[in-house]
Amino acid sequence: MEIRLTGRVIRSGQAEGEALVSPAAIGFLGGVDPDTGIVLEPGHPLQGQSIAGKILVFPHGKGSTVGSYTILRLARAGAAPLAMINSSSEAITAVGAIIADIPMIDQIDIGLIQTGNRVRVDGEVVQVWQTEAGEAGDSTKNGPAPAH
Repeated sequence: MEIRLTGRVIRSGQAEGEALVSPAAIGFLGGVDPDTGIVLEPGHPLQGQSIAGKILVFPHGKGSTVGSYTILRLARAGAAPLAMINSSSEAITAVGAIIADIPMIDQIDIGLIQTGNRVRVDGEVVQVWQTEAGEAGDSTKNGPAPAH
């Protein structure tokens, strides 16, 4: 099953990969190891998991403005996500995506995406495919899924 969502482009681009979804905000400075992409924040739902090479889905960023540069460091180390999807972006994460050249989109109902889904970001469009590891939610909130 495929669902198609449309959001607001923060940093245009294309990426496709496996979703890693957090129900909690992410603070990049101190919360994510800039060399490995592993989430370090104690008690965070993604603690111990790597965001490297994933389509990172989370409500919004949090924390210090230096978090933008942490995202850039992640990209330079090859440990950045392929793309970022937010419910509502904020300046720290948006600037990080822009300077690190990471596709980013917001105004997406992230509850429709589950960890393990195959996700494609292409400009303002997010496509989500159900996989065995994760099942996409009800697409009727953002319109019907396209016919195959």
